[in-house]
Amino acid sequence: MSSFSKIKALLPQLSTSEAKLASFVLENAQQIRTLSSIDLAKAAGVSQSSVIKFSQKLGYKGFPAFKLAIVDDLNLQSLKQLNTKESLPTNSNDPITGLAAQLIQHQHTVMEETLQLNQSANFDHVIAKIKSARKILISGIGSSNLVANDFALKLQKIGLPALSQVDEISASAYLATMHKDDLFIAISTSGDSKSIITLAQQAKQNECSVVSISKYGNSALNEQADLILSTAFEKEPVEHAGILTRTASTLVTDILFLGLTQSHSRWQKRASLANDNMRALRHS
Repeated sequence: MSSFSKIKALLPQLSTSEAKLASFVLENAQQIRTLSSIDLAKAAGVSQSSVIKFSQKLGYKGFPAFKLAIVDDLNLQSLKQLNTKESLPTNSNDPITGLAAQLIQHQHTVMEETLQLNQSANFDHVIAKIKSARKILISGIGSSNLVANDFALKLQKIGLPALSQVDEISASAYLATMHKDDLFIAISTSGDSKSIITLAQQAKQNECSVVSISKYGNSALNEQADLILSTAFEKEPVEHAGILTRTASTLVTDILFLGLTQSHSRWQKRASLANDNMRALRHS
């Protein structure tokens, strides 16, 4: 898992000193190769203990392991740059073309970092839960609701008992009918949405399994979850627009859908039949 992806994903929940350190590392990563923990602390304007605690917060035993991970990531980035074609130009005379190019670059970044934050085993475990569930309820608020609806429709295409409720009241009422063989999938950008957390708590009270699709790191929603799939953090081009967070969440649900369809030829046939039926309706 990329150390840079971890740092960016944790940015919204870092303390002031941790945020200073994170910004320094992201902006001056090449310098880390030659710095000791004392040197890094001085350069970033924090204490040496903050450097050590920050390394541990990212999952490393100490600064040497953190430094090694940074060096590995820098080497990997260099290899990628050698093998990557030129990015789309952002200085086009057409401002829309420039904006589109920048958006594509940001979307590519957030998708790549979301993949790095999750191990294959995480997806496999969630896919197994979806396969064995008697009922599946998927909920999200705001832009996450769009992702929840899309995922529910995809699961319905292959014959799985999935439902996405438009509002929290309906979701809560449906949860009252669910039990230990059922699955609640909560999609939340922040992981701190009060209504989604309450729904997750209600699901746990009914002994349902809970899957969280949310930001990387600690959150109230992740504390309720049996299984967690993480999304990367990337600053939105327009505040509260949910463009990049929706991109990250949709990538996660699409990977789950592809994993499900590829695991059973019968489900692939069901998806094809569903698409044929929809085309027939559109052209009738």
